Amino acid sequence: MTFEELGVRDDLLRGIEEMGFETPMPVQEKVIPVLLDGDHDLVALAQTGTGKTAAFGLPLIQRIDIHKHVPQALILAPTRELCLQIAGDLADFSKYTPELEILPVYGGSSIESQIKALRKGVQIIVATPGRLIDLINRGVVKLADVHTVVLDEADEMLNMGFVDSINDILSHVPEDRKMLMFSATMPQEVAKISKRFMKDPEEIVVGTRNEGAKNVRHIYYMVNAKDKYLALKRIADNNPNIYAIIFCRTRRDTQEIADKLIADGYNADALHGDLSQQQRDIVMKKFRDRVITLLVATDVAARGLDVDDLTHVINFGLPEDTAVYTHRSGRTGRAGKTGVSIAIIHSREKGKLREIERIIGKKFEHKEVPTPEHIIEKQLYNLADRLERVEVNESEINRYLPGVAKKLSWLTTEDLLKRLLSLEFNRLLNYYKDAPKIDFIDEKPSKKDRKDKDREPRSPREKDRRTAEKGMARIYVNVGKADGFYAGNLIEILNKSINGQRVDVGRIDLMPSYSLFDVKKGDAHRVVSALKGAEFFGKRLYSEIADAERDYARSSDRKTKKTKNKGKGK
Repeated sequence: MTFEELGVRDDLLRGIEEMGFETPMPVQEKVIPVLLDGDHDLVALAQTGTGKTAAFGLPLIQRIDIHKHVPQALILAPTRELCLQIAGDLADFSKYTPELEILPVYGGSSIESQIKALRKGVQIIVATPGRLIDLINRGVVKLADVHTVVLDEADEMLNMGFVDSINDILSHVPEDRKMLMFSATMPQEVAKISKRFMKDPEEIVVGTRNEGAKNVRHIYYMVNAKDKYLALKRIADNNPNIYAIIFCRTRRDTQEIADKLIADGYNADALHGDLSQQQRDIVMKKFRDRVITLLVATDVAARGLDVDDLTHVINFGLPEDTAVYTHRSGRTGRAGKTGVSIAIIHSREKGKLREIERIIGKKFEHKEVPTPEHIIEKQLYNLADRLERVEVNESEINRYLPGVAKKLSWLTTEDLLKRLLSLEFNRLLNYYKDAPKIDFIDEKPSKKDRKDKDREPRSPREKDRRTAEKGMARIYVNVGKADGFYAGNLIEILNKSINGQRVDVGRIDLMPSYSLFDVKKGDAHRVVSALKGAEFFGKRLYSEIADAERDYARSSDRKTKKTKNKGKGK
């Protein structure tokens, strides 16, 4: 199958051939004929990096009447970066269609220059919802002639709260317009959008829903929570040519990890919602230019970052939503290349990992964290490869060679090699000297040991476990393991709820129906106050400064009732 056989016009064929497009990708084969020939709405599900922009962009351009200088097609994108990427791709496709005018419309840029371009006349608008509504309200954008609306990254549109904005925009578009929705995943919320805004849409699925990219390996390393950052550094050191996005859950984690990496000498930077648009642009340019090779990002901030040759995606924290993991991992292994998606987890995240495996239909490979010896060996061989491949400017270097050779003539070849390697690796050698293994050892007791332990009488030690460490206060919160509540959830809720100085959390005890954790005594009342009104998956949280005697009694009463109930059933 060729693009010509799909019905793509000659001027567009010429443009995409110069871009290196040879044969259509699966999503393009399925979508282009439908958009060129059909008039019904369409939902297309395909992973990131599969050619979605060309799938809707080529037929969209072909349907434009270039003699009418009014907006005829509207593409909505969740972020400025994606908006610019789509507009740039459409401009490349239509290189030999000079009469076509495409305009990206987004916040963070001069609205006056966008108004000026709109008044000259454009046929395709690529926009973020907020700026487009602003222009509509000013009476600058008229959408009465729009015959096609495209929602790209629909799942992220929903996550960013654009449903009301989309509804507002569509009220200015003719009811008989054609609507297309493209998304990497199809959660229930996105399905609701299609029902609300589309008329009997045809659904096209490339691959399986929420399935990961086929040429991506999924690997996990399991360590103690305190060793996650050490594991991250070892993974980076073990891959000398790494070019990766490291995903964190929160903005605070993102900045902290990036700051640590920079302080430790890595080419890294952070990308998150607290950055200004100018700061974001600078960071992303440095990443695309490979000035930085490790980008630490939140999921929302990384949307629209179009990089085809990532070697790794690293999940420093697993996302709550499996679909988000699918989208993350789809950023590597693109354009026919292989990629690696890594999860650095602690033991309590293993259940979530298994759930992701079930959804994506792939098994994660368990790997041991690279040892110092293995890392140093990898780095040495990488240096040897670089030495073999380096280009030598004979005419320039020969002028200096005799003097340098004379100065180093007392060194043997072996001595020279040792010094060269030491110059490159002394820092690494010193850092990893006597470094321990950091893998989590899952030493579960045998069934016999567990039974023997259950037979032991309960002792006051259990009460001690509910007593705060010296200088700390215990906080009670009314959710536990039975609610799916774990240490990571607690830290995330505290980070979101507490304003001002960060609170350090000590020992955490997770019970089936409630949890206990330590904070400094001076922070206890601030923590309890901050958690008022907080929720965990719809359950309103209640917290208080705990009392060891009461908590011990509460636990004992619960066990006594359980024993009595078992007796009644006999």
